[in-house]
Amino acid sequence: MGLDIVDILLRAPVIFFSLTIHEFMHAWTAWKCGDDTALRQGRVTLNPLAHLDPIGTIALFIGPIGWARPVPVSPYNFNNPRRDEILVSGAGVAANFAFAVVCAAALRLFIGDIARLGEFGPIVFTMLTYACFANFGLAVFNLLPIPPLDGSHILRELLPGEAAMRFAEVGRYGVFILIGMVLLGRTVHFSFLGYEGVTPLGAPVLLLMHLFAGPEITGAFFGV
Repeated sequence: MGLDIVDILLRAPVIFFSLTIHEFMHAWTAWKCGDDTALRQGRVTLNPLAHLDPIGTIALFIGPIGWARPVPVSPYNFNNPRRDEILVSGAGVAANFAFAVVCAAALRLFIGDIARLGEFGPIVFTMLTYACFANFGLAVFNLLPIPPLDGSHILRELLPGEAAMRFAEVGRYGVFILIGMVLLGRTVHFSFLGYEGVTPLGAPVLLLMHLFAGPEITGAFFGV
């Protein structure tokens, strides 16, 4: 599915909002768990400018992955460090998953009668479908147990002491592991700007689309 300027204009707001709610929920949850580091740095906000990383955002438009600015967290300030680390790490994923489910529900509501939206029907359909796909994609991707992704923080806190220490040592190479996976291409080759085929990451995303949005949506939008 190729991209043109119209596609980019429709999908850019979705990207910005999806990354923003992900980072906002990290910051807000950390604050509620006793750490005000992100609050003091102006990250407990839905203003995209506080969260978007210029290079990471551009990468979403030209490559298979991208990123926002990491939320600063000081676990020593948490009320319950181990529990709160899991909550904070999972908050961004939960936000993307919840937003995807809301968009999927809206798609199910409108799919039978897009015409009632008038000339804006196709635009609304495209943006909702992309928001659903992109946010399920962000949720699945961030759950990978590879540092610095959220899934790695959750796994580290769930592991017993010695195993957690060994995992932390491997974590130093997490960024290089991610780069290697991207360079391998098809291993993680699904783009947040479009569907690139059924892959180890694309498959669960499409499954979630089928479950929540329905096969009519995935069939119409992705041809599967």
